[in-house]
Amino acid sequence: MFMRSFHSKDRVGKSIKPSKRSFREDQKLKLQQKLDSPPVGSTLTSPIITLVVGREPRIFAAHEDVLSLSPFFTAALKGQFYESVAKRVALPDEDPQIFSCILEYLYKGDYYPRLLFNKRRASFELEDAQDLQNLGGRGSIESTVEIPGAGGALLKDTVIYCAAERYGLDELKRLALRKQGLQSGITVDVILRSARFAYDNTPDSDSKLRAHYLALIIRSRKTFKRSGTMQMEMEIGGSKLFFDLFVAMCNHVDDIVEIGNNRSPKTI
Repeated sequence: MFMRSFHSKDRVGKSIKPSKRSFREDQKLKLQQKLDSPPVGSTLTSPIITLVVGREPRIFAAHEDVLSLSPFFTAALKGQFYESVAKRVALPDEDPQIFSCILEYLYKGDYYPRLLFNKRRASFELEDAQDLQNLGGRGSIESTVEIPGAGGALLKDTVIYCAAERYGLDELKRLALRKQGLQSGITVDVILRSARFAYDNTPDSDSKLRAHYLALIIRSRKTFKRSGTMQMEMEIGGSKLFFDLFVAMCNHVDDIVEIGNNRSPKTI
């Protein structure tokens, strides 16, 4: 699932290389149609809801029908965070930059940069991504965001995935994970910080984003092994990430041993 090529000593290469056979043609068409279409059933004639977002509040406005595509907002419009007279919802713990992406998804079915299907290459790519051969590789799109209290930059798609978890938007979670797989040249410290964030903001039952990071670290283990950042993070501990990583590494070794035993029976 992940490549082992790296851009520099401290950078991890592209985590997923799209394959021509990764989707059947009908699945490609279905996804692209979804990305190009607004949410189904929204007439955009419902009441306008004001949303006050962040510690230093920013004001957003959205149609009630559109917000109701999220189970979270369906409940919020009836709960303690909703001022019925003013039609206002307060979200003090949400980051305005991330919430802007959530609203864009609810209205358009995607968020910038959009996920586009390249017919010539028969693969998906991110909108406005630089051409690898002509313009020196990807990098024109900012792949990280700064979230207060996170201690540094985080992968934007990871933060959006976690927000989608809170808002009950499973399709957005799948979209964010696919987009993250198209990013490359991400430094070790950003990956580890983002992995910690993912563990802190997803339930233990999450089987997608957490597994994504475990697989990435294992496949790119040569880079992580020589990283001082990885050593420091493991010594600090304090996250279930590293126990899960230990279990995943054991399973990886067991698989290798089993393959070897099948070819030439032996034990270790």
